[in-house]
Amino acid sequence: MLDEEKYNRLNDLKTELIKHNYYYYVLDDPRIPDFEYDRLFRELQELESIFPDLITYDSPTQRVGVAHQGKFDQIEHPTPMLSLGNAFNEQEFTSWYVRICKLLDVDNVEIVGELKFDGLAVALTYENGRFVQGGTRGDGSFGEDVTANLRTVRSLPLRLLGNQILDRFEVRGEVFFPKSKLITLNQERASRGEAEYANARNTAAGSLRQLDPAITASRALDIFIYGIGYPFEIFPYTHWETLRMLSDLGFKVNPMSRLLTSIDEALEFYNQKLNELDSMDVACDGIVFKVNNFDYQNILGNVSREPRWAIAFKFPSVQEVTRLIDIRVNVGRTGSINPYAVLEPVNINGVIVERATLHNADFVSSKELMIGDFVVVERAGEVIPQIVSSLKERRNGEEILWKMPENCPECDQELKEFESEVNVYCINASCEAQLKRLVEHFVSRQAMDIDGFGTKWGEKLIEEKMITDLADLYFLDSQVLLEMEGMGQKSVENFFNSIEISKTNPVSKLLVGLGIRHVGIEAADVLMKKFNSIFDLMSASEDDLKDIHSIGPKIARQIVVFFENPENKNMIEKLRMAGVNLEGINIEKSEHLPLAGLRFVITGKLINSSRSQIQDQIRLYGGTVSNSISQSVDFLIAGDGGGSKLSDARVQMIPVISEEEFESMI
Repeated sequence: MLDEEKYNRLNDLKTELIKHNYYYYVLDDPRIPDFEYDRLFRELQELESIFPDLITYDSPTQRVGVAHQGKFDQIEHPTPMLSLGNAFNEQEFTSWYVRICKLLDVDNVEIVGELKFDGLAVALTYENGRFVQGGTRGDGSFGEDVTANLRTVRSLPLRLLGNQILDRFEVRGEVFFPKSKLITLNQERASRGEAEYANARNTAAGSLRQLDPAITASRALDIFIYGIGYPFEIFPYTHWETLRMLSDLGFKVNPMSRLLTSIDEALEFYNQKLNELDSMDVACDGIVFKVNNFDYQNILGNVSREPRWAIAFKFPSVQEVTRLIDIRVNVGRTGSINPYAVLEPVNINGVIVERATLHNADFVSSKELMIGDFVVVERAGEVIPQIVSSLKERRNGEEILWKMPENCPECDQELKEFESEVNVYCINASCEAQLKRLVEHFVSRQAMDIDGFGTKWGEKLIEEKMITDLADLYFLDSQVLLEMEGMGQKSVENFFNSIEISKTNPVSKLLVGLGIRHVGIEAADVLMKKFNSIFDLMSASEDDLKDIHSIGPKIARQIVVFFENPENKNMIEKLRMAGVNLEGINIEKSEHLPLAGLRFVITGKLINSSRSQIQDQIRLYGGTVSNSISQSVDFLIAGDGGGSKLSDARVQMIPVISEEEFESMI
C-alpha cells in the first residue's frame, strides 16, 4: 500500500470508528460486531504507528469513548474508566506477559484471571456504607447518572456489610443480563407481538438506561463487581485481596476468578473457561488478566487509553462477516419449504461455514436480507450457523431482493399456505424430497429407532423406487440390499433385526414417525392413551380431537388432513400387514398400569438404559414424561451428575429415585 493510500485509509478509519463509537456508546445500537470493531481499531493503531505525526486529539485511539446521550444528568469519574488492550491469540498474550515481566525485572508475575462479561460497565459510589450514586462508563471521564435504575438491581447492595465502612469510595462493575432471562423475556415479547432483543449486551444497556426505573426493575439485571475506582490507599496491596474484601462487604464478585502464578496457569485457565463457555448463563467474550500487585500496577502505568498492567484475551470469535451469495430452499419431511443461505466460505472458530439456516420467509424479511449483502454469521457451540444481521451500510445498489418460489423446487407442485402458519408447504405426497426427509425421521431414535439405516441408503432406495412410502421399509428384500454398493452381510442383518424389533414399539413412537405436522412425542403419547388404536384415531373427527387436553384445533386439523389422504390410509394398512403394532393404551386400561397418573423427570447420566428407553418405559406403563421440575412432577429419576434439576427437586421436596428404584416400580 502506497503512503498516500495509507494516509487515506487512516482518515477513513478514523471517520468510520467515530461513527461506530456513536452507534455503540450513545445509541446502544451497534452496527457491526465487536470483533469487527476491534479489527478496524487495530488497523488504525498500526497506521498511526507508521505516521505518528497524523495522530490527532480526536482520533478514536486517543479517546476512551464518546460523549453521553444527554437523557440523564452528567457525572464525572474522579478516576478515568479506561478500556483494555486486546490479545486475540496465545502469541499476543504471551508477548504481553513477557513484556510486563521485563518491565518489572522479574521472571514471573502473579496475575488474576477474570471472565470478561459482555454487559455495561458502571461506577458505584458509597458514602458511609450506603449506595448514593451510580454512573455509566460513558467516555471514561464523564458518564450518565443512572442511580435510580441501578437501585433496582437486586444483587447491588444498597447498604454494605461489616463495621469497617469508609466515608466515601467507588467500585466498578459490569451490569449484565443472564442468557436464560433473555430467552424468557424474548418469549414474553414475542407473545405480545413485540420485537425480540438481539443479544444480552444490548438488553442490559437498554434496560439500565430506561427513563422509567420501573421498566428497569422489571428486567432481570445482575451485576458483578471487579475493582476499585478510588481511593486505593485504604484497600489491600493486591487485586486478589481486594476482591475478597469487596465480597466481605456484600458485593457480588464473580466466583470463577482465579489467582494465577505463571503464564502456564493463565493459559490453562483460559482454555478451561473457553470449554465451559456454552454452559455459562452470562455472555462472555474472553478473560481479563490483571497484574495482582498494586505497586506493580503503578510501575507499569497506562499507555494512552489502556492500562499496561491488564489485557483482555479474547475468545475465538463465533461471529464473522461474509457475503450472502444466494438464498435457496429445500423441502422438509412435512413438505415445509425452508430457505437457507449460501455464503462466501468463512472460517468461524476453526470451522469453514458455507451455509446458514434462514428458517422461513418471515425471518428473511425481518432481517431485511438481500442477496449480495455483507452479513454477520454466528456459530455458537454445535448450533447450525445463523445470520445475525446484514450490514446495510455496505450495500452498493447491486443487491437483489429475494422472494419465496411459487412452486416446489423438487416436484414443481404449486406451494400452499395455511392460516396461522409462517411456512409454505408442498402438499404433493409423492414428492421425493419429502419422502427422503420423512424416512430419515421415521428411523430416528425419537420415532421407530431403527438402527443401521443410513441417510444414503434411504436416498438410494427412494431413487430406485424400492421405497415409495414408509411402510415399504418393512417389505424390503435382503438379497436386493446385499447387491447394493456399500451393503455388507452384517449391516443388512443388523438392519433387519432392528426392523423386527421396531414392530413391537409403543404405537406412540409410530405416530411420531408418521411425521404429522405438530405431532411430537408428548402429543403422540396423549393421543394413543385416548384411543385404542391407530384405526380409532383415523376415525376421530376434528371436534373429537381438539377437545383433548394439550391437543387443540391446530393439531386436530393436521391429524384429520393426514388421515383423509388415501395414500396415507393405504400406508397404514400396509404397516398392519407387516405386523407393526398399531394398538394404543386406552385411558381406562392405563388406569390399571403401575405408573398411571405419575409424572417423571429424568436427569444425569444413566447406566442400565438410555434416556429414550426410560422415557418409552414410562409411557408404556401409563406414566408421563416432563422436561422440567415443577410441583406437578411426582418423581425425579437421577443418574450421575444431576445438575440444576436435582437441586430444584430437593428444594421443592420432590422424591428423587435411582434408575434401579424406577425399575422396581414397573
